[in-house]
Amino acid sequence: MYPDYMQESLKLVERTRADRLKIAKSGEKVFKPMTEKERGEVLSKFHPDYKEDARREVRVGPNKGDKITTEVADLLESHSRIDSSLFDLANPAYETDVLIIGGGGAGCEAALFARNEGANVIISTKLRLGDSNSMMSQGGMQASVNPHDSPIIHYLDAMGGGHFDNKPDLVRALVTDAPMIVTWLEELGVMWDKGADGHYVTKAGGGTSRRRMLSARDYTGATIMRVLMDEVKSYPDDIKVMEFAPCVELIMDDKGQVAGGVLYDLDTEEYSLVKSKTTIITTGGFGRLHIKGFPTTNHYGATADGIVIAYRAGAKLLYMDSVQYHPTGAVYPEQILGFLVTEEVRGLGAQPVNKVGELFVFPLEPRDIEAAAFIRECLERDKGIKTHTGRVGVWLDSPIIDMLHGDGTIKRNLPAMVRQFSRFGIDITCEPMLIYPTLHYQNGGIEINERCETNLSNLYVAGEASGGVHGRNRLMGNSVLDYNVFGRRAGINAGQRSKQVKLGKLTLNHINRYEAELKNAGIKTDRISPILLPDYTPKEVKDRQLTAHYEGTLR
Repeated sequence: MYPDYMQESLKLVERTRADRLKIAKSGEKVFKPMTEKERGEVLSKFHPDYKEDARREVRVGPNKGDKITTEVADLLESHSRIDSSLFDLANPAYETDVLIIGGGGAGCEAALFARNEGANVIISTKLRLGDSNSMMSQGGMQASVNPHDSPIIHYLDAMGGGHFDNKPDLVRALVTDAPMIVTWLEELGVMWDKGADGHYVTKAGGGTSRRRMLSARDYTGATIMRVLMDEVKSYPDDIKVMEFAPCVELIMDDKGQVAGGVLYDLDTEEYSLVKSKTTIITTGGFGRLHIKGFPTTNHYGATADGIVIAYRAGAKLLYMDSVQYHPTGAVYPEQILGFLVTEEVRGLGAQPVNKVGELFVFPLEPRDIEAAAFIRECLERDKGIKTHTGRVGVWLDSPIIDMLHGDGTIKRNLPAMVRQFSRFGIDITCEPMLIYPTLHYQNGGIEINERCETNLSNLYVAGEASGGVHGRNRLMGNSVLDYNVFGRRAGINAGQRSKQVKLGKLTLNHINRYEAELKNAGIKTDRISPILLPDYTPKEVKDRQLTAHYEGTLR
């Protein structure tokens, strides 16, 4: 239920709805899309990536001298969690063909396809299998399955959305594999939304020129993860899942090859070693770093662990200067601050309006443009709606969806959204949602090629931990496609490669070299990474915990 002080603004939204509906029904654009010049201006002035302190040079490692997101640079300029001299590398606890670090969508996909290549697989995951951003994705997955569409048009949309910073080979792999992935997931058990004639239902997304978004209502991520996890668990003899066992460092060999990982058991607080012929990182993104203080849509474990351990071993990063803020994160009620309001809502016709009910931006601009326009409306034009805690947002007028497409459309297509707000007495079929940009996606990551290979032998990366697929701005639905396409490719290539690998003597000397680099750069810090879990304990509470000893964010 919205408080009294918002009621006047809600009445203004309702008052302007009929005119806005009339424009939408006419087939005209409800608001004029920005020109390239206007887009550049709104980005440079209002997007958080363009703030003066948003980036700084990283002083150590393969990307030394590059300007990257400040919070990420801090994380990379940190000490290892372990003392390498304490580990007996001659007696690893486990040996396998393929070690997969991360148990989300890309990890499960990679495991299944590595197994198909005859490889034995270990998945080490920080929380439970499936605890990931993959599970939380709502809106859908892009794939050119319609007669009016093609992989070429999908390619052009993805490149334009990424400001043409994308690696072309990766985008080509993404869009050409997409229709095959749709079929494969359906055969596995995913029930895509379909019309009465059996054709896929596809919706529009921000920055796309065709309706291309396939969905399973607004539970798309959960639906895909359900079938992937079921399939992984069907092969316990070939795929071993180790939960609550994050990898805190990679293991190398004396030939410079990646040769496994050091796992940390969150229950027993003991370390174990996994020797592996090939290794795949699928650890996801960094939302829980709360860059620039933004709330996030990300799951609890999204702390950039894979980026840290790969970088320390010598892997190159790409576009780690770019952060995606999803334009529609919940602002009210406070209990769901930062939660995702799926882009499918705008795809169905919902309109962003300010406190007086005016449209101020085309609803389907690319995400970075849309987010910057929302910030401008609230901060420069002072046309946002303030909450009792001092936050600010604009309305996303959802009731207009039923007016456009018929009663019941919202409940039928957006059951998760309806339930999310109804818990707090807000009925989105007759009331708008209060929204503001929220930290959503790590655009950059560990650089890969179309085979998911990195510059380190035997190390592969897939999903949000990789960089280059989306340039500096990802379009809606391409992340779900990304983890499926590149999870599959990573699994196939790592599985095949594992049959050829001859590992040398195991070593953790790269940690010692990194520590020396920190010292030579004059970096003095007590920070430890990967942090594994976000730090939400206030300093005054830590000060009261007199017996507590902290190693990073862990006691």
